[in-house]
Amino acid sequence: MSTSVTRRTVLTGGAGAAIGLALPGVAAHAGGHHPTSVSFTLDARTLDGGEQVTSVTLDTSRLGPIDPAGLTPGTFTVHATATSPIPIAPGDQIFSEYDLDRTVTAARLDRRGNIVLELSHAEGQPGGGTLGYILSRGRNVQLDLVYTITQNTPIVRRHGSPVTIGRFVQAGLSNPEVDAFSHHVSGSGMKYRLYSPDHSSRHGRRPLIVWLHGGGEGASLPDDYYDNETTLRANRGALGFATPQAQRIFSGAYVVAPQSTSYWMEDGPRFAPLIREIVRDLVRRERVDPDRIYVVGCSNGGYMSLEMTSTYPDLFAASVPICGVVEPLSGEGPPLITDAELAKIRTPTWLVTSRDDDTVPPETNTIHAHELIRGSLLSLYDHVVWNGYQFPGHWSWIYVARNDPSLDGTHIWQWMARRSR
Repeated sequence: MSTSVTRRTVLTGGAGAAIGLALPGVAAHAGGHHPTSVSFTLDARTLDGGEQVTSVTLDTSRLGPIDPAGLTPGTFTVHATATSPIPIAPGDQIFSEYDLDRTVTAARLDRRGNIVLELSHAEGQPGGGTLGYILSRGRNVQLDLVYTITQNTPIVRRHGSPVTIGRFVQAGLSNPEVDAFSHHVSGSGMKYRLYSPDHSSRHGRRPLIVWLHGGGEGASLPDDYYDNETTLRANRGALGFATPQAQRIFSGAYVVAPQSTSYWMEDGPRFAPLIREIVRDLVRRERVDPDRIYVVGCSNGGYMSLEMTSTYPDLFAASVPICGVVEPLSGEGPPLITDAELAKIRTPTWLVTSRDDDTVPPETNTIHAHELIRGSLLSLYDHVVWNGYQFPGHWSWIYVARNDPSLDGTHIWQWMARRSR
C-alpha cells in the first residue's frame, strides 16, 4: 500500500514519505540484508510553455557500482498524479491535473552513480507539468505531485548480487534555474525571488533587471495561496535573464521577480511604490548600479512596466513592456494608463507583441502605446513560434526570454544593456 506524499509536504517538510513497492515474484532484498530504501528527486525544467518534470533521479550511488548495460527503459515504471493544492469549487475547473504513467525514454547513470530515468516531455505535451490553472481565479498554482516508482527487473551491479529496491521515497523537486533564485519578503510584505550574479570577477556595481509577471502568476489570497514560485515556473521570463548568455551581455546582472498579491492591473498605483521599495532595498544592500535598472513585464506585467515608468520617470534606464494592457480588456471603463500618461513617458521603451494576440489586442494596447511614447521601439510578430512549435499569440514574452527581438541588427538584451540612466 503506497503512502501519498504531496509536493507541498516535500518542499516544506523535506523528508517525503515512503512509497513501498516490492518486485513481484522476487525477494525485496538480497543476501539476507534489510529491504533497500532509495529516495528519488523529480528533475524539472522550465520550458518556454511552462515547467515540466523531465526526469527522475534515484539515489542509488550507495548501492555500489551499477552496470549501466543492465539498465533499460523497462527496468522501472513511473506513475504520476498531479492535483490542486487548494480546493476547487463545484463547477469550477482546473487545467493540467493528471493521473497517468509517464513514458520512460531512457535509463542511465549520472556521474555520481545515480540512476536517472528520462521521461518523455515536450511543449504542449500533457502529463508532466508542475502547474495547474484555476479558471475562476485566473491563477497558476503548484500542483501536488505524487510519483510512484515500480521496479520491474533487478539492478545488476558490477560487484555483488543483483539488487531489488524495497521502497522508494519521494524527496523533492529540483530545477537548477529556479533554485538559483533566493526567496525574500519585502518590508511591506511583497514576496520576491532574486538571482544574484557571480561576484568572482572585478566588476563593480551590477545592473538590476526587474521582471513583472503576468496575471496567472499572482497570489490568490482568498485561498491563502501566495507561493513565490510560479513567477519562475510558468515561463522563462525571469529565468532568461539569469542564463549564461544574458549574464555575459549584461556583465553580470541581478534579476528580481516580485509577486503581486493579486493582479498588477487590479491596483497598479498601489503596487508601484511596493515594487520601488524592493528596488531601493536592493540598491541599498546589494551591489546594484542605480543608473542601470531595467523593468520588463508581460501582459499584466507589461501594464505594470508602463505604470512604473509613468509613475517614476527617473528610476529606470530602459523598459520592455510585452503584450501590455493599456485599455480595459472588458472594453468598458477608463483606460488603465491614459494617453497623457503614455505621452509623458521618457524612459527608453521597446514594446513587443504579436498580431494574433487574442487576449490583449495589439492595436488598442501595444501599438497605441508605441504611437504615444516618444522614441519608443516596437517588435510586432505575426505569430509566436519557437523551435517549430506555435504557442498562443499572447505568449510573445517567449521572444524576449530568448533575446529574439531585434532592430537594425541590435537585439533587445544588447539594447537594454547599453542603456544607462
